[in-house]
Amino acid sequence: MTIIAGIMVAISAILGIVLTLLTLPGIWFAILVAGLAQWWHMARFNEPMFSWYTLGTCVGLGILAEVVELFASAAGAAKAGGTRRGAIGSVIGGLIGAIGGSFVVPLLGTIIGAAVGAGTGALLLERAGGKKNWKQSTKVGAGAAAGRLVASVLKTGFATVIAIILAVAAFA
Repeated sequence: MTIIAGIMVAISAILGIVLTLLTLPGIWFAILVAGLAQWWHMARFNEPMFSWYTLGTCVGLGILAEVVELFASAAGAAKAGGTRRGAIGSVIGGLIGAIGGSFVVPLLGTIIGAAVGAGTGALLLERAGGKKNWKQSTKVGAGAAAGRLVASVLKTGFATVIAIILAVAAFA
């Protein structure tokens, strides 16, 4: 039964990578399945399946991945000369775009929608401030979009590291 639990953790960790790539909470899905496997193993065998250090590390990496994702589009906007207003627009636009894009094109729409939304949100709020012209606002929007794409890649990298940790620990 422990082997079956390990296989389920490994499969959920791989699925977590795919879900994260689609900007869904794949990291938390993998950690949740590992936590449930830990609970089951403790109830059945009175010993943990994973060390608490392993699960804690995965949770810490998950939180770090969320922080990186949240601020990457804002950082991209700021690097392109954006203001706080553009950074806020990029975060709000990224969230709206990810949700909207999911309905338009189920697989890649989430990623594309998040990037387009971040860029559009930054552009619109920079322009609404009245201190930047269209060219400057477009540059800020492009920076925000690029930052959002980088965030997707980085978060998928975090998901991959967490998946490896969980899959190896499930059989160690």
